[in-house]
Amino acid sequence: MKLKIQLYLWKQVFFLSIDSTLPSCLPANTQENSDRDITNGLIKKILSRTEAQACNSRDVIPPHISQICDELFVIHEKLQRESSAQREYALQLQEQECFLTEREALLFRHEAVLAKIRGVEEEVHTKFGIIKEQHEAEVKQLTEALREITKENRRLKSSFDTLKEMNDSLRKQLSDVTELNKKLEGQARKVQARLENLQRKHEFLMVQKSKNICQVVQKSKPVKQEKGMGTSKTTKLPLSSQVYELLTFLMDWISDQHLSKIKIQEEREDNHKLRVTQTSKKTCTQEKCMKLLPIAAEQLQWMPFVNPKLHVPVIKFIYWSIRQLDTGVQHAILASTMRRLGEDIFKGIVSKRNPHSSSEEFAEGKSKSAAFFKSSCLPLRFLSTLVVLKTVTQVDYLAQAFDSLHVDLKTDEGKALFLEYQCVPVILSHLKISSRVLLSSALDGLLQMTMESGSLQPFLEACSNESFFHTCSALLRSPKLDVQILEKLSVLLQKLSRIKSNKKMFELFALHQTIQELHRTTNPDHAFLCINLNSILLNLGLLRNNSLTSSLSTSH
Repeated sequence: MKLKIQLYLWKQVFFLSIDSTLPSCLPANTQENSDRDITNGLIKKILSRTEAQACNSRDVIPPHISQICDELFVIHEKLQRESSAQREYALQLQEQECFLTEREALLFRHEAVLAKIRGVEEEVHTKFGIIKEQHEAEVKQLTEALREITKENRRLKSSFDTLKEMNDSLRKQLSDVTELNKKLEGQARKVQARLENLQRKHEFLMVQKSKNICQVVQKSKPVKQEKGMGTSKTTKLPLSSQVYELLTFLMDWISDQHLSKIKIQEEREDNHKLRVTQTSKKTCTQEKCMKLLPIAAEQLQWMPFVNPKLHVPVIKFIYWSIRQLDTGVQHAILASTMRRLGEDIFKGIVSKRNPHSSSEEFAEGKSKSAAFFKSSCLPLRFLSTLVVLKTVTQVDYLAQAFDSLHVDLKTDEGKALFLEYQCVPVILSHLKISSRVLLSSALDGLLQMTMESGSLQPFLEACSNESFFHTCSALLRSPKLDVQILEKLSVLLQKLSRIKSNKKMFELFALHQTIQELHRTTNPDHAFLCINLNSILLNLGLLRNNSLTSSLSTSH
């Protein structure tokens, strides 16, 4: 009987435990959860009693029943664990439910806000439609106005194009007329100069002819014709040579005592008042030189029949007269004379007949020549070279002149002549980036003067003027200058930087800044150029500052 009661109790416990393992989230409300907790407590009490009774009656229960009880107890424990897991899951579901409830309330609020926004959007759409209609109406009005303005602009453009075409045609006609006028003016100047030259030549020949006639009438005697011819030869030629000796001595005197000193005063003059006072004297001298040069150019044709020792004073006078006419306007007036003068001196004069000779000598065909540029006499050749450099424009002639000058400057006598005839301005006129062919040759001549000799210091003083530094500044600022030209120019500037008074010239034309920039950007492979630039900056006292600034920049 007791065994039946225990089995019944075990069945009740088992079914109750199965009911307790069901998920707690399934009940509809919390009241059911509390009832479930009460039943679980009762079950625990019953289990505790049955365990006590089982312990008391363990000795009575058969083994297979106790095994069943043990299995039921294991199942009970598993169900307890599952029940605790289900309770935890129920708590999570409850929290999720609260979260979803809050989200639902938030969504409801958002829906209310969206409803308000929809109402505002409808109002905006209506206002936008009104504004759009107004805008379309304004656009139509502006489009019509723009069409009218466009039509007016087209009309104005067509009229402007016609005016432009007329203006271009008139401008072209004006340029053609201007060019034609310039050509005619140039031709007129050339014709006028040629006419003046011919008039002077005609007057000179007429005077000479009258002198010859007078000499023949005065010295004619009743002798045989052959003796008369012989006496005329002996009397006329010495008289003409004596006249040329007198003229050449006068030319030499004027060149040394007047013309050369004028150029020295012009280059050394710094006072503005003195310049103004000497302007009238200079213009008077220039006018006289302009009158004498064509006559001197004509007299070159007579030089083959004159003593060669007298050639130097004539060429010297021509050179100093040309130096008085350094302005471009004066050169343009005497362009034909200058060109003919330079070509005659470059090529030399070859003549087959003396104006005072007889027809018998002319028949013999004895030719005489006067070599100026190609003369073996150094002073004559040097002066002729300077005249060619001042008058000739052909590049091949100028190249040969610079070669001759370079050879002559290798001697001390040539360097002395360079200083005597103040050749620095003559060379400066060819130091232009536009004439690259002659630029290197001109610098070679100047470099020849920088060789160690007694002429070095006077040469550097002759170069210590504004014109020389201005020319060097223009060359250094040119971006198309070759490295070889830079090296040659740096040698000249390095020599000039030794003179302390030249520091003002470097600063006046910003040469020190240009040299600093070259020193910074020059390729180190060009060692010779870098050394010269470094020496220039050192002589100017700028190398230390440059090194300090470079070190500061690197440290920063």
